Amino acid sequence: MIRTENGQIEAKSTFLLLALVILTGLGGLLVAKASITISLLVVTLFALIVVGFLSAEVALYLLIASMLLSPEFIVGDLLGKGTGERGVTIRFDDILLIVIGLGWFAKSAIKKELGLFLKTPLNRPIVLYIVICLVSTLIGFAMGRLELKTGLFYVLKYFEYFIVYFMAVNHLRDKEQVKRFVVVMLAVCMVICVIAILQIPAGGRVTAPFEGTAGGEPNTLGGYLVLMLSITLGLLVTSDSMKGKTFLGVLVILIAISLLATLSRSSWLAMGPMLLTLIYFSKRRLVIVVPLVIIMLILPFVMPKAVKERALFTVTQRQHMGQIEIGGIRLDTSTSARVKAWKRILTTEFIEYPVFGRGVAAYGLIDAQYPRVLIETGMLGLVAFLALLFFIYKHALSTYRNTSDPFLNGVSLGYLAGFVAMAIHAIGTNTFVIVRIMEPFWFLTAIIITIPTIEAGEVEAEVSVKG
Repeated sequence: MIRTENGQIEAKSTFLLLALVILTGLGGLLVAKASITISLLVVTLFALIVVGFLSAEVALYLLIASMLLSPEFIVGDLLGKGTGERGVTIRFDDILLIVIGLGWFAKSAIKKELGLFLKTPLNRPIVLYIVICLVSTLIGFAMGRLELKTGLFYVLKYFEYFIVYFMAVNHLRDKEQVKRFVVVMLAVCMVICVIAILQIPAGGRVTAPFEGTAGGEPNTLGGYLVLMLSITLGLLVTSDSMKGKTFLGVLVILIAISLLATLSRSSWLAMGPMLLTLIYFSKRRLVIVVPLVIIMLILPFVMPKAVKERALFTVTQRQHMGQIEIGGIRLDTSTSARVKAWKRILTTEFIEYPVFGRGVAAYGLIDAQYPRVLIETGMLGLVAFLALLFFIYKHALSTYRNTSDPFLNGVSLGYLAGFVAMAIHAIGTNTFVIVRIMEPFWFLTAIIITIPTIEAGEVEAEVSVKG
């Protein structure tokens, strides 16, 4: 082991030396026994573990980039009673999260003072929700309602989002670091928008890149864009830098074009509450209201025909089997299916398993977050889920109201509006289980929860220097 001058073990140097020895031996073994592709993959993954140990910040940059820019592929189907067919989708960021996590665990084991999970206001509601999901799934398996591997796989996917949160919380230390992470997230969003806009000439609805062979999901991209638009607008309202405003203004335009091109009605619906939240809480309301009024006046004359038709499709679709009428208005088949699912779950199916529900992944597909939580985890799960959302909102609002730094204040305002938008988006989409929305959402949540600690630390440092 490598020791410092005072005899203490130097963790990074020791780990790096061991890693190089293992990497050399592993490389030689793989070259002799495995194909070049497998060899490169294994060596790359091991290298990422080393990166995660040596520089958590670099590893988190890689994770941010992979959230929307990593490929996904279906490796098999999980079939079980009540599940329908659910493909097991693996993405590169799933693998990256695991290998970064291994580096994180190794670092925490060597430097015990770092701790594995820092104490935050969300720890208890997160643990409570995950435990209820797990118990509901085990009960569902015991009662023969689902395959255990199916339920556990999806519970682990839920837990993966929270790992993003805990990893970010553990490594956020100062305002400049937060700023770098946010800028990288905005840069990734700009790349996603350019890719989406390039899809427009081909016709159809645009989606996020690398969404596998099963086809893309425009609602996923729409939800992500609404979240990032809220952050961008929050920063735009509070920014005093002309250079910063130019970048943010260009990004707003790119996001708006991409969002319209998704033709995602759930995402468009979420836009309204998001903008109202920005207007209500912002100290510079006119900066939002005036441009918004101008846009609303111009939009009917410049809006593409496909967007107009999609917006009106809810009530103008030709008569089809499965449509329902509410107040004399006939809804399209997609909206009708969601309304039927809400009604069916709330009035009949939930009553069969009211406490713990059927178990995660025991019901099949349903495009609405809240009834899905209710039918899968019962009243206990729904209460735990809503409690988690309440604590997030409570602390996001507190952070915004008590943050004096303009940049952090802008991020807090944007997050607050984005949170409201995601809560509305979840009415017609499984927003809080969609990986391409939840990974950036929980990373941003970590930033919001950490901001009060960061500001308090900077104040203490200033007092110490003056003293």
